[in-house]
Amino acid sequence: MSRFANRMLYGSAVAAVVAACCATVALATPRPPARPTKAAHAGPPRAGTKPGAAGAPQASGQDKPVPPSGASDFTLKGGQEGTVFHNLTVEGEDRIHVDFDRPAITLDLDPSQAPGLEGGSARDELERTTPDLAAPLATLSARQECAYLGRPWLNEFASGPVARFRPAVDGVERWKLVVVDAGGQSVATFSGRGKPPREIDWDGRSQTGAPVSPGLTYSYVFEAYDRAGNKRNFVGQGFSVLAYRLQAPEGSTLLFTARGLDSDAPGSAAPRTATPPILLEAASWLNQSERLTTPIQVTATARSYEQANHLIQLVTTALGPIVLGDPARIHSNAIVQTDAPEEGTLAIGPGR
Repeated sequence: MSRFANRMLYGSAVAAVVAACCATVALATPRPPARPTKAAHAGPPRAGTKPGAAGAPQASGQDKPVPPSGASDFTLKGGQEGTVFHNLTVEGEDRIHVDFDRPAITLDLDPSQAPGLEGGSARDELERTTPDLAAPLATLSARQECAYLGRPWLNEFASGPVARFRPAVDGVERWKLVVVDAGGQSVATFSGRGKPPREIDWDGRSQTGAPVSPGLTYSYVFEAYDRAGNKRNFVGQGFSVLAYRLQAPEGSTLLFTARGLDSDAPGSAAPRTATPPILLEAASWLNQSERLTTPIQVTATARSYEQANHLIQLVTTALGPIVLGDPARIHSNAIVQTDAPEEGTLAIGPGR
C-alpha cells in the first residue's frame, strides 16, 4: 500500500471519529429548562380575554424541538466512507481532542522473489539480449567525417602513359624515337625494325628508370631509315608533363608541381585554410597500399634549399593527419637544381 493511500485511510478514520464525538456531545449535553414566563404564574384569565391573545399562556408542548423529517440518527455505518449529519449542534466547550494509535504497516514483499528482479550474471544479460555492435559504429561514422576517406572523384594524377606518339610513315626499314627535354638532352629512347607501331606510349620514366620531373617542356624527334639507308627526321611539337602516378611493386609514386600548393608563400593573396585537393588525392592513393608500415619518402626539388625545405614542411604537415599509420614514417629529402621549375616539384612515394 502506498503512502498516499495510508494518508487517505487515516483521514477518513479521523473524520469518522470526530463526527461520532460531536454527535455524542450533542446528545449527552442536556438542554436547560425553559424559564417560566409571567403568564405561567398568573391566575385564570381575565374576563373578556380570548384564548391565544396577548398575555395568554402558551402550551408547554410547543417548547420541545420537532426533529426535521429525514434527520440522521447519528449512527456511523460500517462499509461507508462517511455519514452525513444534517443538523449537528455542539454546546459547551468547542474543543475536541482525539487521540488514537497509528498502526504499523508491514509490507510482506521480498524483492529477491519479485518477478523480473532475479539476480544473474553479465553473461545472462548478454544472452538474453543480443547486442548490436554495428549500429553504434555506423551512427558515429555517419556524423563524424573520416580523415582517411577515399576521394575517387579527384583525378589530378594521370594514370598510364604521360604521352602518346603516333608516327605515320611507310617504307621504313628501321626507326628511332628520342624524347628530349627543354635543354636538348635525351630523356627516353624507343627504337625498332620494320614499320613502327601505330602508337608509342611513354610512361614518364627516363632511360635510367627514374621518373622525369613534371612541369617541364619536352619534345621528341623521330628518325626513319629506308632500305637504302636514307634517313628522315620528324621533329614533334613540345608538350608538358603534368601530375602523374607511377605504379611499382613496392607502391605508387606520385609526382606533381607545387603550383597552387603553397598559398602561404610571400605575395600570396590569402593564407591556406584547407588541405589542397592534390594532397588529399595523394593521401587516398597512399592509404590504398597494403603496406601501411612502409616509409613514405617526400622529395622536393627546387632552385634553392630554402624553397625545397619550405615545400617539404608544407607537404609533411598536411599529410600527417590524413595518411594511415604512424606519421613518423614520413621522411623527406630536399634537392636543389638550377633548371628545376620555378615553383618546384614534389615526388611522394615509398621510401627505404
